[in-house]
Amino acid sequence: MKTIKNTILLLVTLCFAFNNNYAQKMYNVHQDNVKPSMMMEYEKIAKKFHDACEKHNPDTSWLAVSTDDFTYMYVTPIENFADLDKRPMAEMAKAMGDDFGKMFEEFDKCYDSHGNYIITLDEKLSYMPDGISQAQEGQDNRNFYYIHYAPKNGKNLWEAMKAVKDMFAEKGSKSYYRVYRTGFGSMDNFYMVAISSENKIHAAEKEKANEELLGPERYEVFQKVLANATKMEEVTGLIRRDLSYSAKKE
Repeated sequence: MKTIKNTILLLVTLCFAFNNNYAQKMYNVHQDNVKPSMMMEYEKIAKKFHDACEKHNPDTSWLAVSTDDFTYMYVTPIENFADLDKRPMAEMAKAMGDDFGKMFEEFDKCYDSHGNYIITLDEKLSYMPDGISQAQEGQDNRNFYYIHYAPKNGKNLWEAMKAVKDMFAEKGSKSYYRVYRTGFGSMDNFYMVAISSENKIHAAEKEKANEELLGPERYEVFQKVLANATKMEEVTGLIRRDLSYSAKKE
């Protein structure tokens, strides 16, 4: 069984390494699907956990995001799959003793499902002419567009999304975005498009200006994306600086 598991992990790793033939940035996402009635309690525990991390300084980092459907995501950059075997919280757990486990027992009361999966930044599909960055100063509002697809349509969808990027570049659009795709740990296939803005009003203004810039020909380009998607979702959210964490370097 261990040999089979290692073989599968190796194959997944090779798929990441050679897909589209370019280096890729991977992120481990921990996602908590919080029950609406427990949101306030979850917030208290999440801040308690954040404060404990600030005190004990585990050697890790994450960018926290909360969305309007009560989802909380903690996004940690990883170099490779070997990073998943690391235990950055081990010393913190030892120092805190029973209090460490009790914190996670409190977390467990706040959701019925949670888990981890890998997403990969697709730089060839992302449109940020000035350089790609996860977080931009003063732009913590997020619009996330999830484009689900069947495996058989993966290549066609990638090409359709590349055509969207080319259109944005040709028109000189100021509506920048990053594209991530799911990987190891996810049973579903989707691309996630992340657009940053100052707030919801700023997001709406940018969207309207972009539509006017692209003109009616945008419909034909976007239609090719829709033709290869099985489902599309839009979720708004916020970068949570108060729940994000980065270890202090000595």
